[in-house]
Amino acid sequence: MPNLKRTTSGVLGGLLGLVGLSAVAGVLIAATVTPAIAVSGVAAKSAISIFDNMPSILKIDKTMQPTTIWAGDQVLAKFYDQNRQPVQFDQISPVMYDAILSSEDPRYYQHGGVDLIGTTRALLSNASGSGATQGGSSISQQYVKNVLIQKCERDAQAETDDQGNVVKTRDEVLQSCWTEATNAKGVDGYERKLQEMRYAIQLEKEYSKNDILLGYLNIANFGGTTYGIEAAARYYFNVSASQLSVAQAATLAGIVQNPNSYRIDRTGGSIFDGDQSYNKAPDGSIDDVSPGSIQALLTLRDEGKITQEQVVAAADGYSATKGRQLYVLSRMLDDGKITEDQYVAAAIEPITPAITPTLQGCGASAAPFFCQYVVSTIRNDPAFGETAEDRQSALRQDGLNIYTTLDWNVQYAANQAMKDYAPESVNNMNFGSTSVSIDAKTGRVLAIAQNTRFSEEPNPGPGATSLVFAGNSQIGGSKGFNAGSTFKLFTLIDWLETGHSVNEVVNGRDRPVPNMKNSCYGDWVNVAKDRIRNFNNQAGFNGTPMQFTKVSLNTGFLGMAAELDLCDIAKVAKKMGVTRGDGTDIEMKYGNNVIGSDNVSPLAMAGAYATVANGGNYCQPKVIDKVVDSDGAERPELVPARSCTPVLDPAVAATAAYALQGVMTSGGSGQGGNPGDGTPILGKTGTHEALQSWMIESSTNVTTAVWAGNVDGFGDISKNYYQGRRLMDIRYQVARAVQRVADDVYGGDAFPQPDNNLTRRVTKNVPNVIGQTVDQAQQTLQNEGWDVVVGPPVDSDQPTDIVAAQNPSGQAPGGTTITINPSNGQAKGIPNVQSLKVNEARAALAAAGFTNLAESCSESADAPDGPPTATGTNPPAGTLAGPSTQITVNYTAKKC
Repeated sequence: MPNLKRTTSGVLGGLLGLVGLSAVAGVLIAATVTPAIAVSGVAAKSAISIFDNMPSILKIDKTMQPTTIWAGDQVLAKFYDQNRQPVQFDQISPVMYDAILSSEDPRYYQHGGVDLIGTTRALLSNASGSGATQGGSSISQQYVKNVLIQKCERDAQAETDDQGNVVKTRDEVLQSCWTEATNAKGVDGYERKLQEMRYAIQLEKEYSKNDILLGYLNIANFGGTTYGIEAAARYYFNVSASQLSVAQAATLAGIVQNPNSYRIDRTGGSIFDGDQSYNKAPDGSIDDVSPGSIQALLTLRDEGKITQEQVVAAADGYSATKGRQLYVLSRMLDDGKITEDQYVAAAIEPITPAITPTLQGCGASAAPFFCQYVVSTIRNDPAFGETAEDRQSALRQDGLNIYTTLDWNVQYAANQAMKDYAPESVNNMNFGSTSVSIDAKTGRVLAIAQNTRFSEEPNPGPGATSLVFAGNSQIGGSKGFNAGSTFKLFTLIDWLETGHSVNEVVNGRDRPVPNMKNSCYGDWVNVAKDRIRNFNNQAGFNGTPMQFTKVSLNTGFLGMAAELDLCDIAKVAKKMGVTRGDGTDIEMKYGNNVIGSDNVSPLAMAGAYATVANGGNYCQPKVIDKVVDSDGAERPELVPARSCTPVLDPAVAATAAYALQGVMTSGGSGQGGNPGDGTPILGKTGTHEALQSWMIESSTNVTTAVWAGNVDGFGDISKNYYQGRRLMDIRYQVARAVQRVADDVYGGDAFPQPDNNLTRRVTKNVPNVIGQTVDQAQQTLQNEGWDVVVGPPVDSDQPTDIVAAQNPSGQAPGGTTITINPSNGQAKGIPNVQSLKVNEARAALAAAGFTNLAESCSESADAPDGPPTATGTNPPAGTLAGPSTQITVNYTAKKC
């Protein structure tokens, strides 16, 4: 086990190191280095001055560490350039310290940062040869080298020319960081070595030996993207660094000397297969192989300590690494760190890795598309850095712990629903489906699921993608999808905000789309008199927004929009968080925009419906709750800013919720998506042609949006089936299954009561159609939004196709049915029979064609004597009446 404190000689070495090494450097350079420098013309100063004038302070940055994305207490995904898990000094097995020091720097606790003996030997060797510089670096120098390499690697980016063409990939730049720091030749090699020495000496003045040794083991590369002793122990042997055995420690100490040559995650075969250093003898024996790594095993065999079979077993596989391991073991034995028995046991033990990769990326996640949305947020949100490179570093190098909003209960339900009801792919169409659920009161995204497999391959094939269908072009890479009738929400909201009632009658009949006002872009005029049909070509009807919303009647909402301003509808969508899928504002320039022709993201639409469920408060969807840095400090400034803002009057939100609840009841278009668990629910369906379908529903606490349709192209989802169900109908099953779990976990309250004024019955003027033809009268009334029935003919002298009566007239509540009565064409004027004797009056009326006669007598003392005289008729003279109308002759008498 290494000493825990610096030795006296180590302290003295540190104090005298700078002076001593300057002198040594002068001697060495004067003898070997300076001529090379002088010949190359690099410097004219003395060697000592060169060394003394080199920078001495090395800034040690944080090591690059994986960023971990969390969902609750489960790891959602990891991302890294270097897989590293820094540990403390006492979290590493003592045998690991012994292995690394015996093999790399046996005098570590005696020197002051530079092993003058080893360095002198290396410099003299380098000066006499023409190859790359030799080793001899102390642990402190190697630590310095790794710190410098990491500085280079952290900033490594692909290099491009003036035209933007890549002339050096990032991988090539990373390789340069290593080669330039380790394999420089000639003058560059001398200068690098001297600079390392300069830094190392100063380093030991500032840090303890143990700190430097720990820093080295935490930063060193162990092959590929495995960095640091803890990650190496877990990757290669599936143990922590504190549990490493002698053989395992010696193997890892050997790997660090040349990581990508000695790594043991790629089988190298037997030492007799493919290794040019060794050749089996014709008889299969190994006595004739060349000396090298196998020699230690042969020696043990010859001494009778191991058998021939043990030699073959130990040497089989990872030959170069085995040789290096044996070297480390021999150095540990020589230094007294292990016993002879430990040495033999470790030597004959075959290298048997238990490779345990630390998977990275969203493809390894149980919620890959939620994960990808988080990653896309990190890569695009300025909270994680001003530049794309800064944000990429935050994701892959900064060792952040990012805690997300995902709820596994809802996520697993969404995963299962997609698996149960949505096909991964469909022949001859690019089919996709997604489900996204959010907390309506906070905007926290609880789940994102998708029908496809996750793949970031350039051409992954059918049923695989990295696009997050729930997102938009900026976050998630999706362009969004035609909203269909789910977009009618914004017309409903604008209708209420302008004071209209949901019980106000509107002309919702199938007719040419009415012209519409747009104060922002100019009014839309239906010059071609085009029609927009209802689903299944329903005829439409005059009705209320309550009715239109429940059955999703296109013509009803077009009638509503004709009484509004399209620009205001667009503004409603914007304040409720909805833009086009490409991030641009909804414009509403055309009549068909009312029924959802624009592409929008499912997540944005979920946020809009959540606004209604949340009493008019819009909460921007968010996927990140908290960020903690590699030191364990919470970093609130790294959490993307999201807020909740009141955007609707609570009365408007409550009344909209009242209308939207009808969608989920019997006869409503969303009935099939109702979880039926007793939780109050609102919702809205949507389709766009036969291309896209939607189901959005919400309790007061959780909103779920489901989309199924064409990612692109024009496949018919009304004619393609999966498991006996139309593709356009899987939305109901998916939404119902997910929302049921959300209701179980989060519950839901009753929605607020609607506003009395916004649900009032509205009285409207009824056009007077008496005198119009029956057809004209019907058209006039229907155009004003009234339902009309034709009653039986009434007495009139007008032609029989003329309306002679209507009821009601003047004003009536919206929704009242207006009855019109045509003329029977038989009415005549009642003749004036006043002053005629009663019998004469009856004769005159009969002569005029009135046969239904009656008499009415009034007693009066002033009545004349004799036969009674008529005082008038009821109806009065001049009134038009039919032949069967009862005419009453009025008269007076002294006694009736």
